[in-house]
Amino acid sequence: MTYRAPVDDIVFALKTAAGLPELVANGTVEVDEDTVRAVIEEAGRFASEVLDPLNVPGDRTGSRLVEGKVVTPPGWKEAYEAFSEGGWSALPCPPEYGGQGLPEMVSMAACEIWNSANLSFGLCPLLTQGAIDALWLHGSEELKKTYLPKMVSGEWTGTMNLTEPHVGSDLGHLTTKAVKQPDGTYRIFGTKIFITYGDHELTDNIIHMVLARLPDAPPGTRGISLFLVPKYLVNADGSLGARNDLIAASLEHKLGIHASPTAVMKYGEKGEGAIGYLVGEENRGLNTMFIMMNAARLAVGVQGVAVAERATQRAHDYANERKQGRGPGTPASVMSPIIVHPDIKRNLLTMRALTQAARAICLVTAREADVAHGAKDADTRAKAAARAALLTPIAKAFSTDIGMEVASIGVQIHGGMGFIEETGAAQHYRDARILPIYEGTNGIQAIDLLTRKLPLEGGKVAEAYIGELAQTVAEVKASNRPEFGRMGERLGAAVEALAVASRWLGGALQKNPEAALAGAQPYLRLFGLAAGGVYLARGALAVVRDGASDSANRIAIARFFAENLATAAPGLADTVTTGADTVIAAAE
Repeated sequence: MTYRAPVDDIVFALKTAAGLPELVANGTVEVDEDTVRAVIEEAGRFASEVLDPLNVPGDRTGSRLVEGKVVTPPGWKEAYEAFSEGGWSALPCPPEYGGQGLPEMVSMAACEIWNSANLSFGLCPLLTQGAIDALWLHGSEELKKTYLPKMVSGEWTGTMNLTEPHVGSDLGHLTTKAVKQPDGTYRIFGTKIFITYGDHELTDNIIHMVLARLPDAPPGTRGISLFLVPKYLVNADGSLGARNDLIAASLEHKLGIHASPTAVMKYGEKGEGAIGYLVGEENRGLNTMFIMMNAARLAVGVQGVAVAERATQRAHDYANERKQGRGPGTPASVMSPIIVHPDIKRNLLTMRALTQAARAICLVTAREADVAHGAKDADTRAKAAARAALLTPIAKAFSTDIGMEVASIGVQIHGGMGFIEETGAAQHYRDARILPIYEGTNGIQAIDLLTRKLPLEGGKVAEAYIGELAQTVAEVKASNRPEFGRMGERLGAAVEALAVASRWLGGALQKNPEAALAGAQPYLRLFGLAAGGVYLARGALAVVRDGASDSANRIAIARFFAENLATAAPGLADTVTTGADTVIAAAE
């Protein structure tokens, strides 16, 4: 099956959950709905015609390291050149460096489309965008002038070099070192692992953002600096110079995303050290790197939505085509499409509802980033930045968890054929499995939500957000629409469960932090269920108000989520508030 960009679903979520019309009206974003739809439609066309046909062949061929050079699958380079020439790499980038300056919401919508059609391909521009953000905000004017135009145009790509073989996510123990030179540059020595698109032949240069430690740096994360380390040095006139002292020593053999080259990078193997340039301040590199990581975390959440959408489309098509058993009223001699069976219907509804809920959460998170950047007054910007901080771990973790779950359900709907590679369902499952792991595992996201985001402003940021969810629930109940069923009741219970768990955790963090940490993961899941259900309910309210032609479908999905998925929320709240003892008492 060919991927079909869900343009209507994306635009609907932008309008009803992320409030695009409001942001256009008050001037926070300088784009209108017609332009947004046109961008998304064109992105979908490119994804269907160029990226999707390369997905399965790329998975089977993979990227390879041949005589010290990384070779991507056939067609990859031509697709990347078309991607850059189409201006897609420049969507959210600053206009002063050649970008289009479109809102983050639009960029994330396009990001979903690229990654739905071809997750391995979509990783390359995703990482480049993070490097652009860090350089734009913290690089010197000279570095920005030299590197940003080429990165924004897509002529050069970027990477993040964080972890090392012995480090994992505990970056305070990294040992890659940087030695300052008399000319103000630094020489970088060390090994980095899990570097997505660490080397390739798609572009003439690759710009690595590398965390390293100065010889006299303080211990732990306080002593980490960030450096820009190009594959090829850049001459004063902008032309490429000598090859820097860095190599891709090997490529990882992975469960999925085979076409994306995940490299082990070695710096200073010749003994000279790779020449790097400081980004930001010495010993403050982790602060700058978090700009990249937070942007990447939202984008990875969007990847979860992307895989879920693709798996849902494939499962839906298969369920319409595959005939087995008899549906109600079907003659004994006739087999029915499996989509008529209640079990398959439930699975498909679960896939679609989780996908749309996660999409809404990600786009709302992007909305807050846009408001934090473009609102007219400082107070509004500050509140939006805090809201974006609160939602980012939920967008990343909830969306990637459901991406994996939805892909697994997709395999199940295919039955035995889902376990066979030729159907394509298995690839989505394999590709999705990395998403809850990278850019900070989902366990780390849950701890971040609990220990850093829940206490923001003494808990007032989370309290205000939960209050807004409750207000939507009140609107659902007040509408008294028979087609809403028990939506208001079930979502009310979910939001109340979130409030109860939040209050309990706020106290437990002060009195018994170990007990609070034991509930971090179920709390994040609870948060995602309550938020996602409410966003779908906002959509149901909107179609009733506007009399939309697809109102029955929108309401059905929102009601299904509320009455079949959000019902887990009270149980999760019980797990958070009463389940810690069994975790703490368990033997190590």
